[in-house]
Amino acid sequence: MKTKLLLIALCTFYAGYSQVPTNYYDSATGSGYTLKTQLKNIIDSDNDGLTPEFQSTDPGYSALYTTYLTSDSDSYYENNGTVLDMYSENPTGTDSYEYTHFTDQDPGSGGTSEGQFYNREHIIPQSVFNQVTPQRSDAHFVVPSDKFVNGARGSFPFGRVQTANLTTTNGSKRGNNLDAGYSAGYTATVFEPIDEFKGDIARMHFYFATRYEDNVSGYTYTMFNGTSNQVFDQTFLNILIAWHNQDPVSAREIDRNNAIFAIQNNRNPFIDHPEYVGMIWTSTTDTEPPTTPTNLMVSNETSNSIDLSWTASTDNTAVTAYDVYVNSVFNKSVATTTTTVNGLSAETTYSFTVLAKDAAGNESAQSNSANGTTLAGGTGGSDCATETFANIGAASSSYETRMWTGDDGGNWTATDARTDQTLTGSAITIRNGELTGPSISGGIGSLTVTTIRVFGGGNGTFTVRVNGTSVGTIPYSDVQQTATISDINITGNIAVSFTDKVTTGDRVIIDDLSWTCYDPALGVDDFDLDDLVAIYPNPSFDGSITVNIPNGNDNELNIYDITGKRIIAKQNIEETTQLSNLPKGILLLEIISSQRSITKKVVIQ
Repeated sequence: MKTKLLLIALCTFYAGYSQVPTNYYDSATGSGYTLKTQLKNIIDSDNDGLTPEFQSTDPGYSALYTTYLTSDSDSYYENNGTVLDMYSENPTGTDSYEYTHFTDQDPGSGGTSEGQFYNREHIIPQSVFNQVTPQRSDAHFVVPSDKFVNGARGSFPFGRVQTANLTTTNGSKRGNNLDAGYSAGYTATVFEPIDEFKGDIARMHFYFATRYEDNVSGYTYTMFNGTSNQVFDQTFLNILIAWHNQDPVSAREIDRNNAIFAIQNNRNPFIDHPEYVGMIWTSTTDTEPPTTPTNLMVSNETSNSIDLSWTASTDNTAVTAYDVYVNSVFNKSVATTTTTVNGLSAETTYSFTVLAKDAAGNESAQSNSANGTTLAGGTGGSDCATETFANIGAASSSYETRMWTGDDGGNWTATDARTDQTLTGSAITIRNGELTGPSISGGIGSLTVTTIRVFGGGNGTFTVRVNGTSVGTIPYSDVQQTATISDINITGNIAVSFTDKVTTGDRVIIDDLSWTCYDPALGVDDFDLDDLVAIYPNPSFDGSITVNIPNGNDNELNIYDITGKRIIAKQNIEETTQLSNLPKGILLLEIISSQRSITKKVVIQ
């Protein structure tokens, strides 16, 4: 998986990982345009009498290619050291072409199509500042680019393309600007990068407006308004702020900032402190709420949990979260269109609704109401919680503290961990760190997890702890294995952690973690069907699954897509039934027997 790793912790988290010199931003104490001027004094080439004082240097235009060796090498996607070009990088698949540093550098001719040479792209066009230095050679906003795409973008401003007249191999576009939503107010030609790099480009603009505050009011450019304070025309300011918020600072940006600082002796403050953007600039007030979520459905009822799924809302900027309500009472906020509501009472009917929110806090109307009834209780059977590590972020080979929102909406943390290794799917790889999950209700009966040791080393174990107390160990070796710790049997809210890895330096992939609920006060009779039904593989990667059902000749099987449309209906099915050519996505498999009915979630990837 190659989506961007989002760093959404506090600004102190950024500072800890950005190698910002001690006291670098001590003089940045104001707000609004006063703060912008204070930041300019920190990052410019003048001696402003600051303590400490860092004066930026100009290594020269030709030196940019050398800078790119450390600032713009691909250690995040293919992880092969090729030139990282925002206009050709495909974050979710194979790049159409790649460039080797220096070897594929622009020779001064050619470049009539993509994939021939790379050169230097000025995010703020050179013509705006008449090619003067140090602007011309400032690596904070001059990036490596495919030569053809650089020329196709030309001096066009950045915006949201409505109808493309050019689309690059990675999906960057050129065309007329969408005169609606947060990009309203401009209709001429713009250039739009892919979502992966929109925040990067926005923060380069904010850097330029700050670093060259003393000069920018004299520059004529479509995106500028002729002032040294706001700098940007309101339409383009709205676009840049939206991109900054939608695409937070990435590990690649932090590394790039560090590499350029080592050469130019100045930093992009909006990478180190993303909050500075909101403290300096404000966009036009967003008062438009998202559309109402639709097709809310319940599934996979257990004795204490019910799964919910719904159709996504849309918004003029972006939907940032969904609030889930149980019996009209707020329960949780999630970023996806599926969630599990835990901590419910057995044999109880609940009413669920959801609403959508955007970054400005605008809320949609409540969705349709969907009712679900929990089953009679039991000590085993269904999973109380699962974690597939699907949300861990971009594939990265560096060992860092990783934080993400898990499958059930809680916050997970892994220390000294990397995200570029896969097992049955996306997975987390621990070196000398620990894996810690959120507090989840429902207790824990048995825990199951899949592991494998990679990159050489020995065999060993992790200690598994529930609420800090050891409940057993999980082994690992160079052979993939799925292990279970049975009869843990702890009630209430529980938090699981993997600690105390026996062998220092071993790198262990962890995937497909799950545990069953536990409540000794509840019976087991109604869990018979849940216990006996087996669906595998789940997730499926080829569109095929096998379903094992007891006493199959009096059972009924239905499969629904996420919109609630029934796509398969079978009666009097065999005890072992194979299904193929299933569509990709989340499917709901309903089994009706003489005992009762159950619904299980199946993922087709």
